Amino acid sequence: MNIVFMGTPAFAVPSLRMLLDEGYNVVAVVTQPDRPQGRKKILMPTPVKEVALEHGIPVLQPQRMRSPEAVAEIAAYKPDLIVTAAYGQIVPKALLELPANGCVNVHGSLLPKYRGGAPIQRCIINGESETGVTLMYMAEGLDTGDMIAKVKVAIDEEDTSGTMFEKLSIAGAALLKEQMPRLASGRLEAEVQDEQQATYSPNLKREDEKIDWNASTRDIYNQVRGLVPFSGAFALWNDEVFKVWSTRKSDKASKEAAPGTVLQLTDQGIEVKTGDTSIWLTRVQPSGKKQMEAAEFGRGNTMHAGMVLE
Repeated sequence: MNIVFMGTPAFAVPSLRMLLDEGYNVVAVVTQPDRPQGRKKILMPTPVKEVALEHGIPVLQPQRMRSPEAVAEIAAYKPDLIVTAAYGQIVPKALLELPANGCVNVHGSLLPKYRGGAPIQRCIINGESETGVTLMYMAEGLDTGDMIAKVKVAIDEEDTSGTMFEKLSIAGAALLKEQMPRLASGRLEAEVQDEQQATYSPNLKREDEKIDWNASTRDIYNQVRGLVPFSGAFALWNDEVFKVWSTRKSDKASKEAAPGTVLQLTDQGIEVKTGDTSIWLTRVQPSGKKQMEAAEFGRGNTMHAGMVLE
């Protein structure tokens, strides 16, 4: 069986490695084009491309998956099955109809909840205690295809998007491994999604990263960990971006103050008033600086109790 694998970030790597380790015939890998990274803007391969090159597998990197040229390039490998995991582009109908055994996707949520591009981050930001992975047939709609199998994964109180990406990528690879013998036999009976239960998780925007100090301590705590380790959350201090990378919840504020007010700076970090109690900022990043422990920042800067973060 010829398999074409489509994926881009580290989330997709365990699924690709599983297929290779189990001896499946991955004839080509499709991934996003190399992107410039870092201050020097050096072109870097995607994590999936790196694995493919390690194994001598042809790599395709179309700018536009919807183009007839991209579809024809993949069709030339005569795939019987296409497996995707966090590829990053919409797959056109012409490609979905190409393999006899179908196109399947390893999606990082319990569908039909959290369709879309940021299901893991949105789950944490929304304070969910559980998520999972759904193996599904791909359809023209956004994560609307029939569901083959699911696995649930708990979200611990200390989990971030980074830790959950790792947990779910491993769970997704295990789920795919479990279902591959059935997928190899042809198209399977699958469960239609209940549209009444569908929710969406659009890609994060800049406004999703801005802290609203009027929100509850728990909501701010969840927002920060939902944005780690990618963009981080931020506030404004002296009209400059002040990033927050780690926090700790507090049961009560030490005094009455407007939300956003710095209550104290100690070895524990920076205590800030929220909409209900207060929250400790434990790891921060002032504009133009590297990440640092909040206690270290407090000892070397002019921030003091009574100042307001916007």
